[in-house]
Amino acid sequence: MSGTAGLVTSIIIAILAIIIMFVCILKFPKLKIGKFRIDTFWIPTFIAAILLIIIIKDVGKIFIDSITTNNSLNPLKILILFISVSFLSVTLDDSGFFNFIASLFVSKYHNSQIKLFLVLYVLISILTIFTSNDIVILTFTPFIIFLSKKGNINPIPYLVMEFAAANTYSMMLEIGNPTNVYLSGVYEIPFLDYFIKMAIPSILCGIASLIVLLLIFRKDLKKEIEVFELNVTPLRDKKLCIVSGSILLLATITLAISNYINIEMYIISLIFALILLSFLIVYSIIKKNSNVLLNPIKRIPYNLIPFVLSMFAIIITLESFDLFKMLGEAIESISDGKVTSILYLIISILSCNIVNNIPMTLAFSSVLGNTASMTSIYAVIMGSNIGALLTPIGALAGIMWLRILKETHIKYSFFDFIKNGFFVTLTIIAVAIVSILIIL
Repeated sequence: MSGTAGLVTSIIIAILAIIIMFVCILKFPKLKIGKFRIDTFWIPTFIAAILLIIIIKDVGKIFIDSITTNNSLNPLKILILFISVSFLSVTLDDSGFFNFIASLFVSKYHNSQIKLFLVLYVLISILTIFTSNDIVILTFTPFIIFLSKKGNINPIPYLVMEFAAANTYSMMLEIGNPTNVYLSGVYEIPFLDYFIKMAIPSILCGIASLIVLLLIFRKDLKKEIEVFELNVTPLRDKKLCIVSGSILLLATITLAISNYINIEMYIISLIFALILLSFLIVYSIIKKNSNVLLNPIKRIPYNLIPFVLSMFAIIITLESFDLFKMLGEAIESISDGKVTSILYLIISILSCNIVNNIPMTLAFSSVLGNTASMTSIYAVIMGSNIGALLTPIGALAGIMWLRILKETHIKYSFFDFIKNGFFVTLTIIAVAIVSILIIL
């Protein structure tokens, strides 16, 4: 099928896949098959991709060529990079590092909500920069809920702060978010160049969100905390913490100089992941404890693999009809210079909250094909992170975060998310626009 009929069919299938995906996320997040439970969000997009490959002429060939060709558009490179870095991060978390650091700092400042709020903000922000936003959110959410119950305080200010910090400081390094990984990979932005450009905008956006959150939750944070003892949570495995932390640090440093040593980032991350995997295999044998190896392997976000590849197939189908090329040309035609970059920022943020930030990023990798402006590319990267703060639909992390809150009986509705997210997002957008005009 080709021509107008093919385009209409492709759009209908893509829209239905996105709608059903959100229904699955909100109503049927898990599917139980025997003893196994799997996430359902990727299944509608996977089925849609298969249908499009069968129905639309040449899509299957384009897809195969895309994942077998050695170029920056190959989604497998992006997935290898993200999965490898995730493996390094979850192994460090599995050693008990995040809980140890959190309890160490909180034990010193748990007598004042303002101090506690600021300490957790700094800690979450720093850890997000060097690991990833998803890992930090999934790790710190249970800790914050436990802490709030212990001190009899409202957990919402801390949970919202955690989510905002994780999705602003995730902009600072390429490895902070899968969307950063993809766009910087497609446009071959060196790791260090990316950091130099995005460091100040990330800090400014982060500080702006902090100020807004302090204003929104000022009454809650003035309330006293009930006196309680909080023992420092010991590391579950000190040797594992030292080894995995050292490997993650070396990987980050090597990624920073990847452009100078002329080795692609996905190869670097894969090498360090394999080094850590080799260590875990030997270490689990020595300790006679297979969980040392199995636990971090189980926690790797494998469901992103079929989701990203499926969405990639959907995007290249629509792109085969020049849909995104026309959108890019339209954006470029109605503005120029920094105004175009600001337009890209706003459209990408809004698009995140219609189709989710990963599909948005895949689509905009084609839309941006019409621009020669690196500022516009950075603007979309910023939008893919900031967009997660407006509604839970903006990113998978938001949906998983709300699910954790529901399972732990924390009342925070879809509307509550939007109400707080609106003011935070609006402030960050203003700071991001200033960054585009002055810094990028």
